[in-house]
Amino acid sequence: MADLDIVDRVKEAIDMFRPQLQADGGDMEFVNIDEQNRVHLILKGACGSCPMATMTLKMGVEQYIKDAVPEITEVVQDNKNTDISQDFYEGF
Repeated sequence: MADLDIVDRVKEAIDMFRPQLQADGGDMEFVNIDEQNRVHLILKGACGSCPMATMTLKMGVEQYIKDAVPEITEVVQDNKNTDISQDFYEGF
């Protein structure tokens, strides 16, 4: 588990970047920071199904977080419940 100071700084960076995603109907949810100092996020709303989500994650969110918190090595997307069709078919 990551140091609480790092978690707090990552969450603060996420909150600072969040309005850029929300302006386009998206959002992100912090999941955790793993032992390799990778931030795990869930992209939500329009970002969850956008074909440009990977680019947004790597070129936007990851760069912003790594600039704010140099200890972070990478930002990765957790796909948990991001695909609406997956949720639909799980009911059958």
